[in-house]
Amino acid sequence: MSIPYMRKTHSKNGLPSKCVLVVKQHKTRCYILGRCISMLLCWHDHAVRD
Repeated sequence: MSIPYMRKTHSKNGLPSKCVLVVKQHKTRCYILGRCISMLLCWHDHAVRD
């Protein structure tokens, strides 16, 4: 049984599909990390005041 992303097929730009998958995952992680950091930095603006 072969895992789809492990096949030795090439994408449009010539990179192996596994490399493309790794780049997409890295991009997603960076986006999520950026969103978390922005939420933490802006938290004080929306904090409930007593």
